[in-house]
Amino acid sequence: MREFVVEADGGSRGNPGPAGYGAVVSDAATGETLAEAAEYIGVATNNVAEYRGLLAGLRAARELDPEARVHVRMDSKLVVEQMSGRWKIKHPVMKPLAAEAATVFPPGQVTYEWIPRERNTHADRLANEAMDAGSRGEPWSPATSRAALDTPPAAPPPEGPPGDATAGAARVRAAMASRSDTPEGDAGTDTDEPGGALAADADRRAAQAVATPSSGWAPADMGAPATLVLLRHGETPLTPQKRFSGSGGSDPSLSGIGREQAEKTAAALARRGTVQAVVASPLARTRETAGIVAARLGLDVTVEDGLRETDFGAWEGLTFGEVRERYPEDLDAWLASPDAEPTGGGESFAATAARVAQARDKLLAEYRGRTVLLVTHVTPVKTLIRLALGAPPEALFRMELSAASLSAVAYYADGNASVRLFNDTSHLRQSY
Repeated sequence: MREFVVEADGGSRGNPGPAGYGAVVSDAATGETLAEAAEYIGVATNNVAEYRGLLAGLRAARELDPEARVHVRMDSKLVVEQMSGRWKIKHPVMKPLAAEAATVFPPGQVTYEWIPRERNTHADRLANEAMDAGSRGEPWSPATSRAALDTPPAAPPPEGPPGDATAGAARVRAAMASRSDTPEGDAGTDTDEPGGALAADADRRAAQAVATPSSGWAPADMGAPATLVLLRHGETPLTPQKRFSGSGGSDPSLSGIGREQAEKTAAALARRGTVQAVVASPLARTRETAGIVAARLGLDVTVEDGLRETDFGAWEGLTFGEVRERYPEDLDAWLASPDAEPTGGGESFAATAARVAQARDKLLAEYRGRTVLLVTHVTPVKTLIRLALGAPPEALFRMELSAASLSAVAYYADGNASVRLFNDTSHLRQSY
């Protein structure tokens, strides 16, 4: 039977702060390095980063030989003692990470040893390289040399758009005012409309594009951002039928597929270990999705009314084609202006976006410097992305957002923001 040594390390510059991990798998007999892994994981604590390093090392070893015996060496006394069963695991974020680590290999196949930091230099170097690369927005890979990572980045252009002209209450108001106070929601919404149908109508609006305010690059802000991880709820029975499903309809719960999607999302977020709070829209499908994820993370769910979906009035439960057939003039007006309301007194996109922006500012003030999962709907997610990019309203017609997809925006104290992820569904294709 083969024997591997896994050395892992993790670090956080701020605790919590920008964090990363490194892991090395070597042959126990020869000392030959067989695999390396490292990743910048955003804002996290030292302990979470250490656990992420352990998971990466164990998974790399399993890929080499699932039958091998593994001896883990780390300079984290906490992780070694907890994984050895001598210390209890109380932290709600670390519990799922430890549980994941315990299942990578069968019981009894992995042993643990604490070592001083000076004997863990290889993994420590990888973790720091990943953090250095992540701070510059560059990926780390085993093929990337340290010399390449240490190369100073090219100077940014003297002029260009900021990460987000709308983050921060004052700048949000200024940017919205410059757009005649007509921020738009999203014609995609929870209908899952075919992109072609909406795009055709959107093309007619191209001439009405609203200019985005120009601004130079803002000064660098080294503080930890507040990161909003945006999760669209899982499927409901209406989702595959592509029907309007807003806040004024039947308020459907998740389907069996939707619950499975929520479970897979929960497993992926638990493995990542960076979410520190969960906030959901008040609708049933989002609260159910959030509950499944929060239970896996050991967190509670807070409900925020501002994250609810648009009210589509008389269109609730109808397909886009049915609305086109029954209310053609109202639909044209709705697609042409964010101030137009759906038939029957629904909510305009302008009203939706103003509500979502207000909820965003409230959450950013409450969760400053933390990573928060927002479980919400198509319109709020796309609106947050558009505002973060400072994009014109019609940009929303060019976005596809799948059920149970993940997106993320980091908001900095200087008013800038960075879209870090959009419509990621890779976790739905994995088995846990």
